[in-house]
Amino acid sequence: MTNELEMSPNLLVAYLGKPSSEFTKADIIRYIRENNIKMVNFMYPAADGRLKTLNFVINNLAYLDAILTCGERVDGSSLFPFIEAGSSDLYVIPRFKTAFVDPFAEIPTVAMLCSYFNKDGEPLESSPENTLKKACTAFNKVTGMEFYAMGELEYYVIAPDSGLFPASDQKGYHESAPYAKFNEFRTQSMAYIAQAGGQIKYGHSEVGNFTIDGLVYEQNEIEFLPVAAEDAADQLMIAKWIIRNLAYQMGYDVTFAPKITAGKAGSGLHIHMKIVKDGDNQMLENGILSQTARKAIAGMMEMAPSITAFGNTNPTSYFRLVPHQEAPTNVCWGDRNRSVLVRVPLGWSAKSDMCKLANPLETESNYDTKQKQTVEMRSPDGSADIYQLLAGLAVACRHGFEIENALKIAENTYVNVNIHHAENADKLNSLAQLPDNCVASAAALEKQRAIYEEHNVFSPLMIDGIITKLRSYNDENLRAEVQDDQEKMLALVNKYFQCG
Repeated sequence: MTNELEMSPNLLVAYLGKPSSEFTKADIIRYIRENNIKMVNFMYPAADGRLKTLNFVINNLAYLDAILTCGERVDGSSLFPFIEAGSSDLYVIPRFKTAFVDPFAEIPTVAMLCSYFNKDGEPLESSPENTLKKACTAFNKVTGMEFYAMGELEYYVIAPDSGLFPASDQKGYHESAPYAKFNEFRTQSMAYIAQAGGQIKYGHSEVGNFTIDGLVYEQNEIEFLPVAAEDAADQLMIAKWIIRNLAYQMGYDVTFAPKITAGKAGSGLHIHMKIVKDGDNQMLENGILSQTARKAIAGMMEMAPSITAFGNTNPTSYFRLVPHQEAPTNVCWGDRNRSVLVRVPLGWSAKSDMCKLANPLETESNYDTKQKQTVEMRSPDGSADIYQLLAGLAVACRHGFEIENALKIAENTYVNVNIHHAENADKLNSLAQLPDNCVASAAALEKQRAIYEEHNVFSPLMIDGIITKLRSYNDENLRAEVQDDQEKMLALVNKYFQCG
């Protein structure tokens, strides 16, 4: 067994002895037969960003083969607003590489994510996962490289306050028990996500930590490893589903909402990206950020205003995007700088062998740390449609390779200071700003929609639907209206509490 398979927590990978990318129908049937699995669940994302579920009892082997081969019909008009009831039938076909054992089912169950197909047996043009697939294909066609991504999944856990070992307000970053109350909930979530195939980097408690009306609000984060963007989206969708189900099982409430209350840290969905060719990370060149990386960043600088249409999808998103909250407001990038839109985090580019320095008994490791370098988009939040967001980022990074002045754009938008400090006001004033409401985000998408529609990535119907939804909030002046009205702010927070 290779190093990639050894110690895998994915139950199917461990049993079948092969990576999930190689799963076949015969593998799924074998696992089901030999592990006394009684049910199969099909799961698929809808317009509200949540996974939907269709349950199958395994009547016999012939029926199992039929559903795995042919999928099933679903009512598309109940899943997506752009599908009319008069022609609403869609097919959902399972993708075997996504198969996992449902950790919550009392009856032994294997679940799989599905793709949508239309009446002619063609991939549904405007479906979330097909849009991302088209975006990744176009990225590869233009650049000859692969688009990888991963998410930092932030969320709040809410439960009654015991009064014991109170945490320090807004000081929860990497806190340990007993001051952090929900570490065991997070680690159990991580274990289930890993069993379902999620490639996790780590988990920890986050900054947000406060008590209101006898309830503890504790922010946590689970961060993933970079994988092909299509797989990254699938993993994030399953992770959110697992976190919510475990919270329900344990009697907690959970929210991925971008804003909880005034003056407290909101939850983002930061996306890290890297560009890969023949398995090799292209983000560094001779120990510094490569031209490839800077072109991708330039594309994100150009498309940043409209990316909010996919990553910041309700009015409370824009209560998070304010100065001094470690959330971006201006279109710029920089190294290790949390006031920027796109951050270049530490990438292990130092020449020293830190493992040997910390552990003198070790020999030189010669580890290829270049593979770890990413760039991070910091504007998205938990309201995002994950597939649309990653597709939009793939389009933006691809766009950086299609414009002649990409490197100049990257140079002009680079900052190496905190732009919100008074002495840097001139630099701040020279930078474009992100939209500050949904209506402005819709206008940015309308202006830049042709770039998303190139290479047949985003369908015009999908772009129309996103614009219509954003405009329907009529929130041009909402942030100013509720700025000093705590009651209105909390009403909005409650309204969008279960977004995404």
